Amino acid sequence: MGIQLVSEKGRVPVKVWTSQTRGIECRKDRGVLDEIPGAYKDIDEVMANQQDLVAVVHTLKQVIGVKG
Repeated sequence: MGIQLVSEKGRVPVKVWTSQTRGIECRKDRGVLDEIPGAYKDIDEVMANQQDLVAVVHTLKQVIGVKG
């Protein structure tokens, strides 16, 4: 089972948390758990659902995360 942290979306295993923030310069403590990529909707799915309204011109990759 491993160590888990609690976010608004439920329990997040530390392994998942560190995996999702690999390569992103950010704090990695409980105070920013709600900012991990898994806390948000999948952007590819969101854009696919809006393809009749938008055209993807560029794709960005997160490299830093800043909270409060």
